[in-house]
Amino acid sequence: MTDDERYEAGMGVRRAVLGEAHVDRSLASRTELTTEFQNFITRYAWGEIWTREGLPRHTRSLLTIAMMVALNRSEELALHLRAAKNNGVTRDEIKEVLMQTAIYCGVPAANSAFHLADRLFREEDAAAAGASAEKP
Repeated sequence: MTDDERYEAGMGVRRAVLGEAHVDRSLASRTELTTEFQNFITRYAWGEIWTREGLPRHTRSLLTIAMMVALNRSEELALHLRAAKNNGVTRDEIKEVLMQTAIYCGVPAANSAFHLADRLFREEDAAAAGASAEKP
């Protein structure tokens, strides 16, 4: 596979997992400094790893959430908590992953992750309730 093919495959997965709006914002905010990095993560994180057949996206999503907790990367954790539903991950599955991180990453890390997930889910629920209230 060429780098261009890997980029195109990665962009397809990236858009499917993270959503069109997020990827469009990321691409629009590229600068001279960040353009190569954006291309790199699209080719390798999304085009090389997320396209592999060894694990379904659902599993990759859960693993990524656990790793972001372990690394204390709250911005990336928030991104992947939001994106998980695009991979068929349920809130109960996220809860179980966060419980697992409490043991293997530490209670403070899991506590922060639970607070973040709870806030994001409440925001999603409020937005969904607002959207359904607007429908005639």
